[in-house]
Amino acid sequence: MTLTKTPNLSKLYRLQWEKSQDAFVLLYPEGMVKLNASAGEILSRVDGIKSVAVIISEIEEKFGLSNLSDDVVSFIGLAVEQGWVDLEGKKKDDS
Repeated sequence: MTLTKTPNLSKLYRLQWEKSQDAFVLLYPEGMVKLNASAGEILSRVDGIKSVAVIISEIEEKFGLSNLSDDVVSFIGLAVEQGWVDLEGKKKDDS
């Protein structure tokens, strides 16, 4: 995955903050996925406009960290495999 790719949340899922879970969750017709803090930070920035590089930069700036590229890219790759995220409008089966 290149850092110029633009991830977008799949239309089957909705991201929201769930106060009772104290976490971001992904809602879908059959249920819910509770996200850990890192996953929530990443997916909350996935909007179909920001590139992976911009998402990394925002997270690094927010937390005063650097070298988060591998972790963010790895999670976005996992999210694509799970079908939660599309890259530039392409579903995971459109390769």
